[in-house]
Amino acid sequence: MKIVIVGASGNIGTALVRALKAEATGAVGSADHNLVGVARRPPAGPPYDPPYDGVVWHAMDVADPTATRELTPLFDGADAVVNLAWGFQPARDVDYLRRVGVGGLAAVLSAATSAGVPHLVHMSSVGAYSRAQRGHKVDESWPTAGIASLPYSVHKAAAEQLLDEHDATGIGPAVCRFRPGLVMQRAAGSSLLRYGAPLLFPSWGLDLIPVLPLDRSFAVPVVHARDVAAAVVAAVARRATGAFNLAAASPLTAQIIADTLRARLVSVPWRLLRTVVAAGWELRLERLDPGWIDLAFAVPLLDTARAAAILGWKPVMDASAAFREVVSGMRHGEALPSPALRPRGVGAELRGLLNSGAVTRRRLP
Repeated sequence: MKIVIVGASGNIGTALVRALKAEATGAVGSADHNLVGVARRPPAGPPYDPPYDGVVWHAMDVADPTATRELTPLFDGADAVVNLAWGFQPARDVDYLRRVGVGGLAAVLSAATSAGVPHLVHMSSVGAYSRAQRGHKVDESWPTAGIASLPYSVHKAAAEQLLDEHDATGIGPAVCRFRPGLVMQRAAGSSLLRYGAPLLFPSWGLDLIPVLPLDRSFAVPVVHARDVAAAVVAAVARRATGAFNLAAASPLTAQIIADTLRARLVSVPWRLLRTVVAAGWELRLERLDPGWIDLAFAVPLLDTARAAAILGWKPVMDASAAFREVVSGMRHGEALPSPALRPRGVGAELRGLLNSGAVTRRRLP
């Protein structure tokens, strides 16, 4: 099969490349895949270091006006296109992030239709769902209007609307969409710390946290990247359509976080936590948009029965193990030879700040 992966060098893309290569070599079955990777910043090469070897790479920003024209010939002859392209930085350039997440999907849909691609898999998110009662578990029929205070969520909801409109036409590829919880893996340790921690916070600081100030009611769905990749592989093989929730059997809780960090949990109302994060955001002291706090205390838990019934999917990694793995990755600076999953270092971050400005406002070359 020819499979084109848009956003192939990121967190989920890396896990998917690994899964498809394993399938092609007979490690988990028999298949013959021709993998094409599209990314704004592909891994350095050729030659490409594992796990990015064995993929034909193309550099492209799906936010560019020329994206449809550039993607169409790449999609020619493809059995499936998997759209993973999304942006988290520059967080303060909301227009650019929308052009990536929503405009990029529009370009992928248009190019796939023009090239006659029969099947498209799009990676949505639990963040597309509307607010739910704390701890409420929902299936795929729950509304996808997002959370208004976080651009990421607004854009995920807009992308869902775009897919609804596409499906209504009956023209172009059949679409499968996944709505995973927070996706974790060890190799993403550096990148997740880079997105979520203040600039000068060193990775070894995770070992020095005495208390965790977090609302005791905190509970969010998470899933390991390998489990997400397994679902995508199953969907491509079956040409599955419709929406699928993906999450570990139980959520990530405040107590699990505290235990993993070896810190004492001190319950702090989430609105107070949001106020502190918002102050740091406004003062340019950290990179976490306070809307992420709103999202964390608004998203539902996920019923994954549809994925189990149609895809035969069952998560292997539970929330506690997945979180322990990613924290270990943060502590040890785990990274891969991909710009999206590159190592994080305070020195490198400071040089980038001095040379190019804050990462929340600049696009890395």
